[in-house]
Amino acid sequence: MTVQMINRQDVAPTDAAPSILHGAPLAGPAAPGVLARYEEWVRSAPDAPAVIDGEHRWTYAQLDEAADAVAEALAGRIRPGDLVGVCLDRSAALVVTAVALTRIGAVYLPLGPRPGERRINAVTEDLGVVCLIGDPTVLPVSHNAVQQFELPLPGEGANATASVVAAFGPLAPGARTALPGSLYAVLTSGSTGRPKAVAVAEPALASLLDWYRTETGLAPGDRQSLLIGVAFDPHLMELWGGLTSGAALVPAPDEVRWGPAALTDWWRDAGVTVSVAATPMIEPLLDRPWPHELEIRHLVVGGDRMRRRPGPDVTATVHNAYGPAEATVITTTHAMRASDPDVHGDAAPPIGTPIAGATVAVTDAAGTVLARGEDGELRIGGTCLALGYLDPELTADRFTAPPAELPDLDRMYRTGDRVRMLADGRIEFLGRLDDQVKISGVRIEPAEVEAAFEHDTAVRSAVVTAPRDAEGRARLVAYVLPSAGATPAADELLAAVRAWLPEQAVPSTVHLVDAFPLDANGKVDRAALRNQAEEALERTTAEAAVPDDATADERLVLVTVRDLLGRPETTLDDNFTDAGGTSILVARLLEKLEGATRVRLRAPELLRQPDLRAIAAVIGKRRTAARIPGA
Repeated sequence: MTVQMINRQDVAPTDAAPSILHGAPLAGPAAPGVLARYEEWVRSAPDAPAVIDGEHRWTYAQLDEAADAVAEALAGRIRPGDLVGVCLDRSAALVVTAVALTRIGAVYLPLGPRPGERRINAVTEDLGVVCLIGDPTVLPVSHNAVQQFELPLPGEGANATASVVAAFGPLAPGARTALPGSLYAVLTSGSTGRPKAVAVAEPALASLLDWYRTETGLAPGDRQSLLIGVAFDPHLMELWGGLTSGAALVPAPDEVRWGPAALTDWWRDAGVTVSVAATPMIEPLLDRPWPHELEIRHLVVGGDRMRRRPGPDVTATVHNAYGPAEATVITTTHAMRASDPDVHGDAAPPIGTPIAGATVAVTDAAGTVLARGEDGELRIGGTCLALGYLDPELTADRFTAPPAELPDLDRMYRTGDRVRMLADGRIEFLGRLDDQVKISGVRIEPAEVEAAFEHDTAVRSAVVTAPRDAEGRARLVAYVLPSAGATPAADELLAAVRAWLPEQAVPSTVHLVDAFPLDANGKVDRAALRNQAEEALERTTAEAAVPDDATADERLVLVTVRDLLGRPETTLDDNFTDAGGTSILVARLLEKLEGATRVRLRAPELLRQPDLRAIAAVIGKRRTAARIPGA
């Protein structure tokens, strides 16, 4: 879930112990499976709340009854082992669907509420997806003409849709089917330009949930957030963590993702006691005084490098978590509390030590275990491992034989992450061994983004880089070489790739180039490409003056948006989204505007404004109404 660096410290000499560490052994006999543990709560506490979404509540008995109805509706159409793509947002409908598919024995494949038509088409061409479940208005055209029927799912809640259908279609020739024993599958970024699917079995998820319940104390009476984006595997830990603990799941409305104040207000109003969240969402919150009257006890944070530890005013235990989907969500964690002796330290926290059932080792390229203090590749083994990719060649490449020092393991996953194990077993993250980057917690292969651009006949080739800003945040920048005679517009190219990619993989900026600079080996010189773009940016910035008649608010909004998008040519007449703004950038824009003006806008309010001038006008009116002095 997280990628991060910490200061080099406590480094052991090269003759130290080997860089191998085992998580605590799993306690006692094998725990009941995920579905069985949930069903225990249905029997023992049928009237306890299972889902709380604002004013709407569903008990465990009501949830189970709804899941039975969905399973019955799908009976005879979906068989055990079938892949089912789920295109739903955080809601009671999503929870019911997850339980129903698990009861049938189908393989749950979360795609998110709006995955994009071309992305779904690519998935259904590569994978044997028997059925898609979602709002009929977001399913691709190819699935509107096939057999479909409405499912009896709850239609209430902040993210609910009026209608949800199950749409069936023929399997594409050669499509890969789920691996035997799969409970769920998730997509990860692929260097071929097509997403990869990772399959996970029930025992691996059950082992993770045992650790999660023990670590957080999640139990009846708790409220577990459903906050993570549904297309990403941590949401399975949220969903099943709550249902297997007798706790209530609380789906987060979409607007809580747009800023720290909106998130903490929701935590407070919803009475959330345990939450999982992405690092980019939490770090701005840690830069502020910790809000009072929050009931949250445990906050599991991951998905990106954590740059600072929580301060002494943070009343929740914050768990900095790391783990790829190939090792079932979380592999290592580091818990931080206000009582820690280093609570006032400035150093970024480590990614910690392995959780129960996981084994980690740091090796060289040949697979030889290194001494603690030496840099190498992180490998993961144990009960946490996924079954593998649906592509057996990819599985063979990444899931390999363990080092000789670990004869009890049958295989280990090569993460591609460069790390260092310190003398006490804590792990430093040093970077990637390949070109993969993380944007807002999501692993992105630049090659996949490049391939999305190259689907367009107007594009001859594309190169994508991931420069970091002064705060260390990465953003994607695309350099596009048009086809002969083609004159594509940057805005049109961005709009086209949105249909292929998850939002986090959409570049913030597109530069059209006449040629790519090459290095001595004949490869694209990415450093030179960035330098050229920076020089062009400086020239454009010098030319892109703010209009003389712009108000102070207009000047603030325009300069801030230009900086976030890396597009100095942006004008006050531009629409934020059309200019390249994403939900991730909306959150940062809201934060910067509030910090400068003390005016707090909501994301929907900002997004419905036709242009930047209108955003500035809203700020001006709000400040006048509140009699806030000018910034």
